[in-house]
Amino acid sequence: MRVDEHPILKFEKKNIIHFTFNGHDMIGYDGDTIAAALVDNGIMKFSKSVINNRPRGFYCAIGNCGSCNMTVNNIKDVKTCMTLLEEGMKVENELHEVIIND
Repeated sequence: MRVDEHPILKFEKKNIIHFTFNGHDMIGYDGDTIAAALVDNGIMKFSKSVINNRPRGFYCAIGNCGSCNMTVNNIKDVKTCMTLLEEGMKVENELHEVIIND
């Protein structure tokens, strides 16, 4: 899901960052938000609705909606769309599953 080549834009090589999501090893890149790294790894279910238990995905990307709130390094309700990825982060959501969409 990451754009690596473009006819006009040039992309710099970025350092790889290792983190875990619900206990599974993932990689992201320097400068990624947690949410962007999760989407790049195929994670599309971030949370679930309170009333109907329906899955919620990456939605607003500006910290307003709360769909991307997760537990990061044991701190609850971190806005993953606004938080930069760091080496060794432990990210968990309330679904406690890893479903990678093809």
